[in-house]
Amino acid sequence: MGIRDLIRRVSLPPPSVRGEADLFDDEFQRKLEYLAIVSRRVFAGRMRAERRTRKTGSGIEFADHREYAAGDDFRYLDWNIYQRLGRLLLRLFEEEEDLSIYLIVDTSSSMGFGHDKKIVYAKKMAAALAYIGLANLDRVAIVTTADKVLNRMPPTRGKQRIFKVFQFLREARADGTTDLGQALRVFVSQHKRRGLAVLISDLYDPAGFEQGINVLRYNKFEPFVLHLIDRTDAAPAIRGDVRIYDCETGEEREVTVTSRVLQKYKETYEQYLTDIQAFCASKQVPYVPADIGVPFDDMVLRVLRRGGIVG
Repeated sequence: MGIRDLIRRVSLPPPSVRGEADLFDDEFQRKLEYLAIVSRRVFAGRMRAERRTRKTGSGIEFADHREYAAGDDFRYLDWNIYQRLGRLLLRLFEEEEDLSIYLIVDTSSSMGFGHDKKIVYAKKMAAALAYIGLANLDRVAIVTTADKVLNRMPPTRGKQRIFKVFQFLREARADGTTDLGQALRVFVSQHKRRGLAVLISDLYDPAGFEQGINVLRYNKFEPFVLHLIDRTDAAPAIRGDVRIYDCETGEEREVTVTSRVLQKYKETYEQYLTDIQAFCASKQVPYVPADIGVPFDDMVLRVLRRGGIVG
């Protein structure tokens, strides 16, 4: 039994999803505004150089010159150079394009384990990152996934759309099995406009989370991994002869849990985290381990710093 399977097995079923009427309350919204002010620029600002395209016209920043060709607009001729060198050169400008930000929230059953702590944390992180993107006038879309794309919030812009984000996330429930590879293949087929794809997940995928990341990479998206970690996963409170079951598939198994087994399990769990980080580093995929014990607003600042925006 590998760590990807064992980590999802528990002795008791997770509780049903509780009401979330206060998930995005006034205090939460005040924190969002603070984060938007601190960030100054969208958390994906590391991509700003990549999101510029050169256009001849009234762009926002001068870029270069090129030789005049018949049919070019005379308004963009550089007359200073013509006076000095006698050459007709056209001024080129760089113009910023909207950045498309896709927040991909894993809502498989493992995200509901432990009194829904991970899925609630994922919703808060998604809402915060969405608000920062919307505040910077970028296009933000959200999808929920398990072994497929479950629901989609189409791309939207403007801070006033944050309430649409809240409503979409409130309706998300932890259910289904995890298959990031399959789900993200559907995702890329549904979204032709490339952009930053932030995966918010516990990465408990029996088939390997790597498949999903590679699907994004091969299809020209810019993946960013926000890995939700619940440290209690590494220290389950079970001893002796127990029956454990997979919270996603329902598969059951009887095992004898001793101190030695738990120690080996913890070591395997830590190695699994190391392997995830090593994979992302090898593929140059930004990776942030998000301990759900850390307040969400502090974690958002870590994400921003990982993107090279703050500090």
